Amino acid sequence: MAHVLVVGGGIAGDTLALLLERDGWTVTVAEIAPALRTGGQTVDLRGDSREVLESAGLLRQALACLVPQRGAAWIDAQGRHLAEMPVEAFGGRGYVSREELLRTDLARVIHEAAGPGVTHRFGETVDALEDTGTGVLARFRSGTEETYDLVVGADGAHSRVRALRFGPEEDYRKPLGLAHAWFTLTEQPGTPPLDGWFLIHNAPGRRGVEARPGHPGEQEIGLTFAADGLPPRHDREARFALLERTFAGVGWRTAEFLAAARQADDFALDTYDQVHMPRWHTGRTVLLGDSAWCASPLSGLGTALALRGAAELAAALRAAGAPGDTAGVPAALTAFERTMRPRTASAQQLPPGRVVSMAPKSALGIRVNALAMRALQSKAARPLVNRALAASEHGRTPAPAAASQTGAGV
Repeated sequence: MAHVLVVGGGIAGDTLALLLERDGWTVTVAEIAPALRTGGQTVDLRGDSREVLESAGLLRQALACLVPQRGAAWIDAQGRHLAEMPVEAFGGRGYVSREELLRTDLARVIHEAAGPGVTHRFGETVDALEDTGTGVLARFRSGTEETYDLVVGADGAHSRVRALRFGPEEDYRKPLGLAHAWFTLTEQPGTPPLDGWFLIHNAPGRRGVEARPGHPGEQEIGLTFAADGLPPRHDREARFALLERTFAGVGWRTAEFLAAARQADDFALDTYDQVHMPRWHTGRTVLLGDSAWCASPLSGLGTALALRGAAELAAALRAAGAPGDTAGVPAALTAFERTMRPRTASAQQLPPGRVVSMAPKSALGIRVNALAMRALQSKAARPLVNRALAASEHGRTPAPAAASQTGAGV
């Protein structure tokens, strides 16, 4: 039987594994983490996300995991609301949508749907990939090797497969000037409740602090700040120290969050980047998801693109006659790329002001941002925003216009 190696067991990789198994492939998923990854914040089920999950028969399970939310609120250092965008805004398609679930729950739903034709190798990745003419020889970090009819790199923005087959990350990485830490805070007696709100506190100097509802008894925390580079991933102490220096003196619950970051099992920190590549495949190796086209979380379309990309790659391989006949795999990869390019290029075109709006530079910018969020919900602005939202849900434009926070870069 035709055998495919998927490197990376995230949303894109596990969705592709599920779909290819249903088409008759034997699938191996190599995931460098020791177990299914947890953590991550909420993702929504608009547009492509809903369509792909429904087609895969997983929408009902995803809807059962929705996080109850009231909307987004921008607050001052004392926690007072400066502006609100309730979940009902724009028909439930605003900054916080009616249908959102935690990334960890969506990943679990997809992972658990795989059948016996999918084998997960946790704690594993590839150290070398070599074309054999009719396949790809993969040498694993564990020392084993095997030849596959197709190799898919779905291992994220810092893709190992991309580095092996296309060259160093710096050739394709486009920094957006911000970094973001995220983790889960377990509520303790006395922890201030969120009451269903996604709370956002901006401080001068391009610093943002966020808390949003998660599982019962948990809050999902985010810290955003200006940066193009970070201490090495293995140096956790240097990363915590960077956060503590950067956010020293910021009000609201920031000190509480900095202390909680050190205790969190799912703490993560990375820069906001995009990945731009002239080509996503070579021979029988292809990139998928953030490995190929990371639009950054600022686009609001990362999960939708991951799901749609997996569906389109599976469809292209099916149309080429695979897995019964793998001779058409290279042509299928070309067809896949031709289909997905317009969607990803559009998603990478962030609205004006989107990057700086995440963390306004000055106190004036913070005030302007709050005014902008209220203005977007005015009767006069609603038709324009609704048109932008409708297009965004089908991957033709970047993140919802309601999230652009136009004018907040002051």
